[in-house]
Amino acid sequence: MRLSRKQLGFSAALLLLAACFPFALGRKKSIPAAEQMDEHKRVVHALNRLTFGPRPGDIERVTSIGLDKWIDEQLHPEKIDDSALDTRLAQFPTLQMSTLQIIENFPPPEVIRAIANGKASMPSDPVRHAIYEAQLERFQEKQERKQQVVPASASMNNMTDAGAGQALTDEEIARRNDDRLANNVNVDNILGTPPDRRLKAILAMPAEDQIALVTSLKGPKRNDLLEGLNPRDRETVIALSYPMQVVDQELIDAKLIRAIYSDRQLQEVMTDFWMNHFNVFIGKEADRYLLTSYERDTIRPHALGKFEDLLVATAHSPAMLFYLDNWLSEGPNSDAANGVGKRFNDNWRKRAKHNGSVKLSKGKRNGLNENYGREIMELQTLGVNGGYTQKDVTEVARVLTGWTLKPPKEGRSFTFDERKHEPGDKVVLGHRIKPNGEKEGLEVLHLLAHHPSTAKFVCTKLAMRFVSDNPPPALVDRMAQTFLKKDGDIREVLKTMLHSPEFWSPDSYRAKVKTPLEFVVSAVRATDAQIDNAAPLAYQLQLMGMPLYGMQPPTGYSMKADAWVNSAALLGRMNFALALTAGKFKGAQVATDEILGPNPPLDPLQAQAVLENSFLAGDVSKQTHDIIAARLPDPKIAQRKLDDPAHPPNVKIIAGLILGSPEFQRR
Repeated sequence: MRLSRKQLGFSAALLLLAACFPFALGRKKSIPAAEQMDEHKRVVHALNRLTFGPRPGDIERVTSIGLDKWIDEQLHPEKIDDSALDTRLAQFPTLQMSTLQIIENFPPPEVIRAIANGKASMPSDPVRHAIYEAQLERFQEKQERKQQVVPASASMNNMTDAGAGQALTDEEIARRNDDRLANNVNVDNILGTPPDRRLKAILAMPAEDQIALVTSLKGPKRNDLLEGLNPRDRETVIALSYPMQVVDQELIDAKLIRAIYSDRQLQEVMTDFWMNHFNVFIGKEADRYLLTSYERDTIRPHALGKFEDLLVATAHSPAMLFYLDNWLSEGPNSDAANGVGKRFNDNWRKRAKHNGSVKLSKGKRNGLNENYGREIMELQTLGVNGGYTQKDVTEVARVLTGWTLKPPKEGRSFTFDERKHEPGDKVVLGHRIKPNGEKEGLEVLHLLAHHPSTAKFVCTKLAMRFVSDNPPPALVDRMAQTFLKKDGDIREVLKTMLHSPEFWSPDSYRAKVKTPLEFVVSAVRATDAQIDNAAPLAYQLQLMGMPLYGMQPPTGYSMKADAWVNSAALLGRMNFALALTAGKFKGAQVATDEILGPNPPLDPLQAQAVLENSFLAGDVSKQTHDIIAARLPDPKIAQRKLDDPAHPPNVKIIAGLILGSPEFQRR
């Protein structure tokens, strides 16, 4: 929900111009090294860095149990009861599905194409059958559209641009669905059907009417259509329109719900960190239905474990293999490249090739793909200056040939295809890798995971996330030493960081600018908002330039301030803060008045002080405080009336201004 500049008001614009820029660009007053954080600030600092932001009461709770004990709990998430989160996540059934179950229940285009071409059959289950039938209908419409496009060789007098013809056809289909909805479907009858029987009523309709209902019904009536449905029925209704949207949206919504409500906050922070480090783009075809398992089975279980285990898990992950195209990689001297069947042994292949008797397979071969070999060294382990060469990239790519995927009907799970694997010795970083099939890859991953450059690169990124955009080299060195000494144990590396004076330095207090994800989630947590629908929050992240799972390059999103600090971004954050506290987001209830307590102050200045203490633990600059205070007489805030001089102030606007302040935009 985006507010206009007029709605934002002069107070917020002034706050941005006068306060945000000096703070956001990192110009902080230097604090003498001898000074230390007091215990209160240590608790606030830990909550800001190790969680997605404190909730009301968190500072008091951590203080009461002791900061060290709380940190130890967060480092061992299995000790923390997170059943309340599990209850919230129950509304997203796809989170518990295997990739094969996702494919079967929410068919991607290639499955529907196979059915249309007679290479697969429709499911017998009535619910799945309806979803497949709706998608088959849409597929056939697209095929008809292609046939209706005027050929390029047609007369200029009779032809329109192919793109325009396509657009007109789309419009005609939309109008046809609108007409069908208006003439064939009794919408009021469907909406009036009790939720537990509504899906059955929809499935009883002809496929064309189902499509018209789920694609043409818009606005409040579409919300009414979904209102009250159990998670499975809701999934089905949405899937009738676009099955993969269900998978995407549940994955995105669940990420936000976890970040907001999980008590295992450090695990969620680290899961987000590794998802960004081992980035996979949701918009790349099959990764739409591979990412659910990737985050659940590959990243989260290893977020605080051994780095080598995490590296091996990502290397075996179908999502990563597909994203960086390694599943297509084929050794140039492999049996597959030379058309040799499985019945031929390696010695015969070599002799036959030498004698010129091997018949090469017809058609284009995939060849060697170096994408993953390059990124695994440059972005995931050694770093761009980690001491590898282009020759090493090629050699790692040769080692990982044959690491591929099974077809969609088998769930696109990992498999090693010996026929695609490049034979012979390889040399990586000066180490000779002898022929050993899939185990060659494990040998290289072990080599990379234990390399000093990997220790330094990974620890630099961890220190960048938790300490500073430019972490102190001495801290990185100590973390790297622990990394190497403790066999890449991520938990032990974090302990080294958390016991360092650099982490607790006063200079690091509120020194990191929040990413859009951190800002949005921290604002929701600070206000103790109740989120029934996370989709509007996800949309806000798109507007802020950080769509979840939406980073196309393998670099992942930047953790540095300069990537997120500009006038448009800061205005967008203020827009979000004011909209959140004003209750502008459907599915997000913010009880701002409750933060002021049972007897809210009637004086706007007192209300401002209470909210500054709640949202910022009292850490507000005089500049920010004075700018907000100067706007309190504004009638929209003071809400003073001649007949009611004791009317309470509009705390929603005050809260929004504080959440948009430069102090809150830092952690």
